[in-house]
Amino acid sequence: MNLRPALLPALGVFAAAARHQNFAHAAEELHLTASAVSHHVRKLESQLGVLLFQRNARGVTLTAEGRQLADAATAALGDIAAVAANLHHGGSITTLRISTLHSLTYCWLLPRLPRFCAAHPHIRLNIETNIALTRFDEDGPDLGIRHGPGQWTGLTSHHLMDDELFPVASPALDGIGMVLEPRQIASLPLVSDMASQGWRDWFRAAGVRGLELPPMHVFSDSTDAMRAAVYGIGAALARRQIVAPYLQRYELIRLPGPALKARFSYYAVHPTHRPLSAAAGLFIDWMKQEVLDERVPLPATAERQPASA
Repeated sequence: MNLRPALLPALGVFAAAARHQNFAHAAEELHLTASAVSHHVRKLESQLGVLLFQRNARGVTLTAEGRQLADAATAALGDIAAVAANLHHGGSITTLRISTLHSLTYCWLLPRLPRFCAAHPHIRLNIETNIALTRFDEDGPDLGIRHGPGQWTGLTSHHLMDDELFPVASPALDGIGMVLEPRQIASLPLVSDMASQGWRDWFRAAGVRGLELPPMHVFSDSTDAMRAAVYGIGAALARRQIVAPYLQRYELIRLPGPALKARFSYYAVHPTHRPLSAAAGLFIDWMKQEVLDERVPLPATAERQPASA
């Protein structure tokens, strides 16, 4: 089916409505009324012959067909915006400021960034890592990556990926060969970070009851906790998205027991009151594609052992 040129404005409005999943918020971004947004969406639905949103008393949610069209429209509009910006600036460099978490940057984001840089050579990244919630004021970052419930006042969220927790340890850790079931993990030295879910939650999910946990080694950052496990300080409760490269390099091994679904997920966020820049839109789309990519790059190339002469 060919879309008539007259429907292209409706497609742009639909993309904004899909991003917010809220007609009023989309209207605020586009400087329209909510009824105008609704009119454009219904016009597009009529042309396509499918329902793009489920409407109810609590608001709207994308249908499966709506999600497919939203993904395609967002990617297409992002590409057009990037080309337009590049033409406008005569091929000049664009800077994208991103606030994110150190653990995710080190183990997930940084190893993948060469692919983004190769695809978008006109974008220069300014990445700030901080565990505190960033202020998105006029001088603040364009985009943030957060680990949480997905709802923050004044911010639009884009779901990136879920996570799960399971125990890991260095294969050289003393006593590791004797651990055959979840309860026996408590006999090892334990490493913890300061996340909201921890060892007590995991042992409960593993069906281990009445266990008195020993004092642990505690690190404020998940990356430090993983490195502590690598160096044999103790067993750590790892997030899948962070520990994957360590497992691939066999610096850590997974211990017996189930994976516990993480309470929080990873989201890309940006201020609702500010239009999303073309570069930020490209970065969000790229991250979503990377989540689907099964390749697991190795982090910290400089730390690999040099080949023997």
